[in-house]
Amino acid sequence: MLLCCWWCLRAERAELERRVERVLSVEAGGAQAPDQWDRSLHCTQSVKNSSYSLPSYPPYNSYDYSDHARHSEKPGLCGLSNLGNTCFMNSATQCLSNIPPLTEYFLKDKYTDELNEDNPLGMKGEIAKAYAELTKQLWSGKYSYVTPRAFKTQVGRFAPQFSGYQQQDSHELLAFLLDGLHEDLNRIRKKPYIQLKDADGRPDKVVAEEAWENHIKRNDSIIVDIFHGLFKSTLVCPVCAKISVTFDPFCYLTLPLPMKKERTLEVYLVRLDPLAKTTQYKLTVPKVGYISDLCTSLSTLSGVPAEKMIVTDIYNHRFHRIFATNENLSSIMERDDIYVFEVAVNRMEDTEHVVIPVHLREKYKQSGYNHTSTPLFGQPFLITVPRTLSEDKLYNLLLLSLCRHLRCPVEEEESEETVPTKQHTINGNATNGILEEGSPSEMETDEQDDESSQDQELPSECDNSQSEDSVVGDNELENGVGQENSTKGPPPLAGHKKRLFTFQFNNMGKTDFSFIKEESRQIRFDEGHLRLSDRSYLSLDWEPETKKKYFDETVTEDFDKHESMEYKPQKKAFFKLNDCIELFTTKEKLGAEDPWYCPNCKQHQQATKKLDLWSLPPVLVVHLKRFSYSRYMRDKLDSLVDFPIRDLDMSEFLINPNAGPCRYDLIAVSNHYGGMGGGHYTAYAKNKDDDKWYYFDDSSVSPASEDQIVSKAAYVLFYQRQDTVKGTGYFALDREDHEEQRSSSAQGGATQSEEEEEEEEEEEEDLNDNENEEGEEEPEPNHDVTMNTN
Repeated sequence: MLLCCWWCLRAERAELERRVERVLSVEAGGAQAPDQWDRSLHCTQSVKNSSYSLPSYPPYNSYDYSDHARHSEKPGLCGLSNLGNTCFMNSATQCLSNIPPLTEYFLKDKYTDELNEDNPLGMKGEIAKAYAELTKQLWSGKYSYVTPRAFKTQVGRFAPQFSGYQQQDSHELLAFLLDGLHEDLNRIRKKPYIQLKDADGRPDKVVAEEAWENHIKRNDSIIVDIFHGLFKSTLVCPVCAKISVTFDPFCYLTLPLPMKKERTLEVYLVRLDPLAKTTQYKLTVPKVGYISDLCTSLSTLSGVPAEKMIVTDIYNHRFHRIFATNENLSSIMERDDIYVFEVAVNRMEDTEHVVIPVHLREKYKQSGYNHTSTPLFGQPFLITVPRTLSEDKLYNLLLLSLCRHLRCPVEEEESEETVPTKQHTINGNATNGILEEGSPSEMETDEQDDESSQDQELPSECDNSQSEDSVVGDNELENGVGQENSTKGPPPLAGHKKRLFTFQFNNMGKTDFSFIKEESRQIRFDEGHLRLSDRSYLSLDWEPETKKKYFDETVTEDFDKHESMEYKPQKKAFFKLNDCIELFTTKEKLGAEDPWYCPNCKQHQQATKKLDLWSLPPVLVVHLKRFSYSRYMRDKLDSLVDFPIRDLDMSEFLINPNAGPCRYDLIAVSNHYGGMGGGHYTAYAKNKDDDKWYYFDDSSVSPASEDQIVSKAAYVLFYQRQDTVKGTGYFALDREDHEEQRSSSAQGGATQSEEEEEEEEEEEEDLNDNENEEGEEEPEPNHDVTMNTN
């Protein structure tokens, strides 16, 4: 399992601690209901024992509400527990749940009337039901977080790539959810067949309206209402100039990040002169280029002809790769040790010479075993030799190539006497001239032959005369070295009568016997050896004592640095979102692996392609393409993209003159922290009820400020068009709410009028009552008086 980071584990730890506390509280007679704990356990077991094609499933309210330690008072401020590397799902879900028109649609159960359970492209309504239940829990205002096990399992049923607990991409999950919700809620029950038409010179407006009408005939859902837009695609054939114009719907925009078209590479140049030090260079090469571009750049700085360069990758004392000039530079990674060798001939033109990779091996017997081990050491190299040469000449050429690494002992052992060999051998095995694995490597034979001895002796270091088989002969090209080396004299230890090493050829891991001719002891390379490969090489085997005495390994680490190593490329601090959109709408040429079929030419062509925006949706989803993949490498671009939080004006990118309002405000952001090996997803979202920003980090929700939102971690942006916000009446649901408010207001006004009328009537009755009471009071005094009179 690929762990994203400790962020994803901390939520699990907190949840585990809460579960332990809950179990203890149950055992102690706490208030926790055991049936809830049993229900959660039953749900977990059913998930564990299920497959991707479950015939039935538990109810969608099987979220662990009993896990909630505290209650939330505001709807929408509810976290999602991390189930194990599910931060990508939590981030995408929180962003979707904070899109007001979509959330209102599910909260008011409008989806139940539009469920399309018979759609063969859908998921039988299961994804829509699961998402609706999760949305209701997030906006219930009852809990601080929920554990979305049922939702994750439903997603895993229909998208197996999300079924496990590996780290995934939040944008990929978002694309799946939008497509799944669309098909589950598609209002079109039976999709008609529609024949697509090319523009054929018709006006853009006509073609665009036709394309959108055709799209709506097959795709009509709340997802289309909120997220779908239209762009124009123009393809031009480079051969016949055929122009193909189509209008295609989109659900989100994937914007490339402006990147430098060049990259820097550090390489080591090994010159043909064996006494010259290796030099390190820093090259500027195209990002999308070839090995030949590297050679051209190095040739400019070093003066070595590009056609006489061979580029290699050395790892662990061997040639890991030997590159062809037409290979892509993307196959070279930053951590690779790239060595460029200058060779004596142009391999493309000269067929009389071969270039041989050479490895250095130390030969010793392992204690307790009856076989020989040959570990590699030092730096491998390339040597150019004629296709036919003697063993002595090959040995001398190898000795010359190693001259910088060889040293003369201060005191030669005078007691050491070397008996010349009777027969020239590559490795002391006079039977077949090849050292077989496990065979001894003695350099002498018991018998001595004067003629052989005469041939075996090499020139002395102090002798300026050259023998016929010495390294520097009359024909420098034949010996594989240039004119500049002819004055260097013989290699060190050339007069040493005992050979310092033996050698054998290896081809595809096996000893190659085909190059040696027993009759004349001449080495002849056939056509098969002309192919340069890291799997075919010459091994120089050194006895431990000889290596220790004559080979200087410290020279391998000794190299010069060219002035180009001081160059430090400047990195741009940030890009603007508009730069990414401009790059998205820039004309580009299709790659060789992605050609376009031209209807005129009747074959695939590398056409030029241009995308233009025609109409934009109410909610614009912008995916920043931070992750790049190739055959040899994966990389994440962590450049800062400066995007506006308010008033994103898209009018300058629309080619439709009647597009209408196109100003957007940011409502959510999905963030990714870390690199390709592991990372963590979070989200920023603006609550639709209080218009404040909040930070969602799995089960944790906290207030956020606007200056925190724009960061290098921003990955997917969600914008809502200003003319579609709540209260504008753009969406049908919003208009219904507005009508309900008006009717409520009207009813409230009527009720108030009735109450006022009743109050007025009561007041009038009170006044009448008062008048009657006053009229009855007048005769009372008379009565009293009368009474008093009596």
